[in-house]
Amino acid sequence: MLYSEKVMEHFTNPRNVGEMPDANGVGEVGNAKCGDIMRMYLKIEDGIIKDVSFKTFGCGAAIATSSMATELIKGKSIEDALKLTNSAVVEALEGLPPVKIHCSVLAEQAVKAALSDYYTRLGIDPVPIVGVISDCEDCH
Repeated sequence: MLYSEKVMEHFTNPRNVGEMPDANGVGEVGNAKCGDIMRMYLKIEDGIIKDVSFKTFGCGAAIATSSMATELIKGKSIEDALKLTNSAVVEALEGLPPVKIHCSVLAEQAVKAALSDYYTRLGIDPVPIVGVISDCEDCH
């Protein structure tokens, strides 16, 4: 399986890794069956994502997509972060093998789950987040 240099860079040197104790939005998505679990932490102030970090248990593509997703939303408004798509993550990574596209979907869902948690903590009813992927036969 061939990965782009960008994917390899984000896998070997992931950005924004680790737990964030003072996060005000935390989202976890994944599937124990396929083995990819992503947890995204957000620190939001005045509608801006001031800080973001992640912890991912999974393959290299899962780590790379998590890393890139954090890079794409850091410093952005909540509105911009809500527009993040898995396609944008794949494009920023200069492509992913077809069997690893689900990792980019998980990264998008992790960001949206963390934003949903942020709204819930504020007492605002968030729009339901799309369920996690169940079709993981060819994950690993």
